[in-house]
Amino acid sequence: MAALPRISVVVTSFNQAQYLELTLRSVIDQNYPGLELIIIDGGSSDESPDIIRKYQQHMEYWCSEPDGGHPQGIIKGFAHATGEILCFLNSDDLFEPCTLHEVGRYFAQHPGVEAVYGDATWIDAAGSVLMPKKEIPFNRFIWLYTYNYVPGMSMFWRRTIYDRVGGVNPEYPLAFDADLWIRFSDHGRIEHVARQWSRMRYYPEQKNRRFREKSDREDMMIRARYWKNQKKPLTYTLRRTIALSLRIFLKLVSGCYSWGYPKYLERS
Repeated sequence: MAALPRISVVVTSFNQAQYLELTLRSVIDQNYPGLELIIIDGGSSDESPDIIRKYQQHMEYWCSEPDGGHPQGIIKGFAHATGEILCFLNSDDLFEPCTLHEVGRYFAQHPGVEAVYGDATWIDAAGSVLMPKKEIPFNRFIWLYTYNYVPGMSMFWRRTIYDRVGGVNPEYPLAFDADLWIRFSDHGRIEHVARQWSRMRYYPEQKNRRFREKSDREDMMIRARYWKNQKKPLTYTLRRTIALSLRIFLKLVSGCYSWGYPKYLERS
């Protein structure tokens, strides 16, 4: 088997000291031989810089200074990255054990794949499991007419496709990941592995919950780029109904639904 690739993990943070150490441990404790850990802190006024210093021997680069926002911090982090494989992890989310080893082996065994995502587990602020969030493979039609169902903290990609599409676009401060995934699909293959690769915190202070309306507007702007007249096509409602039905059917037949967990947490 080919050698495991170098993986650059960019962690962005701002005043999230209550979660940051667990996030860093979830990366460092992977003991992945080709790890490049980069921490971009936006100038936190809490204990975050002290926590980062505690683990700085495991990092290739870190800084704590104002950076203009989440996507700008990720852009700054990737500018320092040298890995063949890239990913980002929010400072309140976690990698599952062995994730980086599984990702490294996958890319080594699938040289034609440009990007791959796994599944996630939703947890609350205290870290208790809310529900496993299993997903279907990437389908461009379903994605365009439903919503961004790719869990960003479980997505990994080659540096070559990141450079090819021009990287993260800061014009979408809340939906920059959705914008990046659809541009990846313009230029390469996105694959899915039915493995839990991360844990995402779902709690009231989460940014995309606090600013859901703005996030949804950005999401619709991204999709509108693929409509010829930049407005909803006349067949939009029909296409969305078909896409939602296909998504539900595929989730059913592949066992993605988590029966017994609170359904109000999950979009179809």
